[in-house]
Amino acid sequence: MIGIDLVKIERIEGMITRHGERALQRFLSPDEIALVGRPHTAAGFWAAKEACAKALGCGIGGECGFHDIVITKTDRGAPQLALSDTVRERFGITDVSLSITHDGGFAIAVVALEGKNSL
Repeated sequence: MIGIDLVKIERIEGMITRHGERALQRFLSPDEIALVGRPHTAAGFWAAKEACAKALGCGIGGECGFHDIVITKTDRGAPQLALSDTVRERFGITDVSLSITHDGGFAIAVVALEGKNSL
């Protein structure tokens, strides 16, 4: 399955301005927060997690929360995504691919999931 999400960077920047690190803690782990240098990165991470939940077909909620989706970076700086064991097993996910881009004040993410079960 494939999921896509688009978020206005200004929206995430506003959340950070109003609520500080608490805004980031809502959807990012401490390790993910350490990777966020600028609002466009935070917006890209938000979009990636939303796109992943859409690919799962459940959205962010009871079956999959923001903290069930973890974003890291490869040695070359490319984003990569991992799912909690609970979500991976629940949905039978065997492979995850992620792409994030930023342009024109927006962050866009696409997630492709492969699994044993048909999503």
